[in-house]
Parts: sequence; structure tokens; C-alpha cells
Amino acid sequence: MTDEQIRHDRDLLTRPENTVASIAKFLGVSRNTIYKYVPELKGGRRALAAATATPELPRPAQSTE
Repeated sequence: MTDEQIRHDRDLLTRPENTVASIAKFLGVSRNTIYKYVPELKGGRRALAAATATPELPRPAQSTE
């Protein structure tokens, strides 16, 4: 799988309505291939979401004036 396909997999897997089986079928690969290239999925969808979450930007310090 290409890096672009892997990024696309991760994006699709963060949506609860998508299953590993449906994404594998869509891409024409096996479910095992998805698990091989997206190893954080083995920890479940929460682990995947945590691994792909965009980090929060730091908030500016509030003035005490």
C-alpha cells in the first residue's frame, strides 16, 4: 500500500460507520493488509483516534491586567 492509501485508511477508520472489512473491499485488499499497514488499529478505534488526533495548539497566556 502507498503512503497515501494508508493515510486514507486511517481517515476512513476514524469514522464509526466504516468497518475494516468494508474499507478492505473498497481498496481491493484483505483485512489483514489493513491491520498490517495500520498497526495502531490493533489497539481498537480509540487507539487509532488517539494516534491520529491533531495535537491541540497551545493557548495564549491570559493577561491578569
